[in-house]
Amino acid sequence: MVTSPCHGVVEDISIQINSRVYEWESLFTIKTDEGHRETVTIGLSGTVDSLEVQVDEEVVPGMVLAYIKEDIVVSGSD
Repeated sequence: MVTSPCHGVVEDISIQINSRVYEWESLFTIKTDEGHRETVTIGLSGTVDSLEVQVDEEVVPGMVLAYIKEDIVVSGSD
């Protein structure tokens, strides 16, 4: 689940349903109430299941922007 970190308006959506996303890739840009641009990223890779907002839609902190199905890949390390 990808949520909004701030109050503002969705300015750009960089992903589409069924698209593949990678860790820390830019997913959304939100123009805050103060006029700053906040880039929304997430620390996982996976496939976009759904988009819950549209460009020019107002958002609040914690509001769901998208659902992403996380890759289940086991990797080994020492």
